[in-house]
Amino acid sequence: MPPLTAASRTGIVFFPAFDWAIDPTHPEREERLLYTRDQIFEEGLLDIDGILEFTPAVATLQDVERVHSCYPDSRTQTSNSHLVSAGGAITAGRKVLDGEVARAFALVRPPGHHACRVVRGLRGFCIVNIEAVMIEHLRRHYRDLRVAIVDTDCHHGDGTQDVYWHDPDTLFISLHQDGRTLYPGTGFPNEAGGPNAYGTTLNVPLPPGTTDEGYLYVMDHLVRPVLDDWKPDLVINSAGQDNHFSDPLTNMKITARGYAELTRRLRPDIAVLEGGYSVQTALPYINVGILLALAGLDTDHLIEPDLVPGKLQQSQEQSDYIARVCDVVLGLYHGREALAAKEFGGSTHHEVDREVFYDGANITESQHEKARVCGDCPGVVTVESQVRGQGRLLAVDLPRRCCPACRAEGAEAYAWADEERFAVIELRDRPADRILRKGSLVRGGEGRT
Repeated sequence: MPPLTAASRTGIVFFPAFDWAIDPTHPEREERLLYTRDQIFEEGLLDIDGILEFTPAVATLQDVERVHSCYPDSRTQTSNSHLVSAGGAITAGRKVLDGEVARAFALVRPPGHHACRVVRGLRGFCIVNIEAVMIEHLRRHYRDLRVAIVDTDCHHGDGTQDVYWHDPDTLFISLHQDGRTLYPGTGFPNEAGGPNAYGTTLNVPLPPGTTDEGYLYVMDHLVRPVLDDWKPDLVINSAGQDNHFSDPLTNMKITARGYAELTRRLRPDIAVLEGGYSVQTALPYINVGILLALAGLDTDHLIEPDLVPGKLQQSQEQSDYIARVCDVVLGLYHGREALAAKEFGGSTHHEVDREVFYDGANITESQHEKARVCGDCPGVVTVESQVRGQGRLLAVDLPRRCCPACRAEGAEAYAWADEERFAVIELRDRPADRILRKGSLVRGGEGRT
């Protein structure tokens, strides 16, 4: 028999984070990837011509700060493991854009899709949004990419949604268990993006018990048509695997083969591991299936040990509900310009107050966000953040394609703020790739006041 050859040259970046754990018995622990590593060796995947392994890079604090405003600062909030996890995603992205591989899979931890723009502690096991850090690194070092993120983790990717809420060049689609039944309690179709990026956030809440059939329906009837219309330069899969029928934290019924087929139909350029906590009976098989699908290899014989053929069934009621949700979200996407004009037309600014709960730190953050409704660029955004017992933070964000009016408004907001009112004051100047703090220029974590 001739040796196997990958139809698509595929890279794998592996980082189990031996030195990072929430606690020894926590679901998010290093064993999540060790069993996968064993399975990859057992199946001989690294012996397949066209599957290559790469060593993860280490992200810099500057990489983190392109995405996050951290209180009190990025070094305090991040560990070395967070920087290597984000660096592993960066390595996967660079290998694809450099043309060394056609696709790549970053099998790394800690995960990141619950990490928002402002970081004050652990949320949903996340501190650093590793996909967002990768995207902004690639945009800075390659070109201003048009990106689509498809998050298939069972939990809503609320952090990634928050990071790209105002970015019309980043399409975020999240398929997740309905937030009325699972953390973080968000991710409904009416969460569709800010005034200058409305309709580039698409949420697909799915009923508990959704099977392979339901996920593949969403892929065929919503995700693929939207991606084909939107035409991104890069498709990234936040490849959470806690939709598996054996996962201890969720209530879905997808199989390892279902994940592989989902990957095959999505055709992502880069997959980045997120959740998934059935560490022995699911993750090794799912990760192998994703890797094989990325490489264009057969997955028909992929079967996890606990699978009982014919047992996982989706009701007609569930199927009908999923079809209705897809119709609603697809209608929102195609009608996004008219809906944005109706929602935000005539306004100069859009302001919103919200509360963000950090379950890992047991704190609640109060935010006031103000976004300029701009016809010439994605609009300047300011966020005031406060937590009882901690200092206030002001973050001013100038978009990558910033018009003069938004730049002037951002500079004025930064000049107005003083250290009597705010403990941390930042101006994130994306066109210049720099962050200003009062009295200093911060690049890569240096020069803090």
